[in-house]
Amino acid sequence: MELKVKRLRDNAVLPQRMTAQSAGYDLSACLEGPLTIEAGQTAKVPTGIAVQLTADSGYVLLAYARSSLASKHGLAPANCVGVIDLDYRGEIFIALHNSSDKPYTITDGERIAQLVVTPVITPEVTESDELSDTERGSGGFGSTGR
Repeated sequence: MELKVKRLRDNAVLPQRMTAQSAGYDLSACLEGPLTIEAGQTAKVPTGIAVQLTADSGYVLLAYARSSLASKHGLAPANCVGVIDLDYRGEIFIALHNSSDKPYTITDGERIAQLVVTPVITPEVTESDELSDTERGSGGFGSTGR
């Protein structure tokens, strides 16, 4: 399997794993100038790359928060985890939300998210009039204790 990366702009940074044991490939901002995300706001941050995973099916690319940006500055993907389907060939954007009370300025080349290649199972969907019963049943939030 291979992750092919196409640079859409000259200043785009190729995804890279920072250590041999890293699960994710860091994605970097590809900007013409600094981008400030105000407290409580969300901004779509371009990466300047498009990708192709050379697998027919059974995988998805997931964009997760970088723990340092999230824990130190309150910046994380607005949708929690970005889903990049195998057949998508456009530029990867990361919608970063600033949940802190301070603005944060992203600079060109700054690492903003991590890309993880993950197996995915897509079962056939069938409509059913009945579902099997379980001990929990239809008990929802908090139904099994605190």
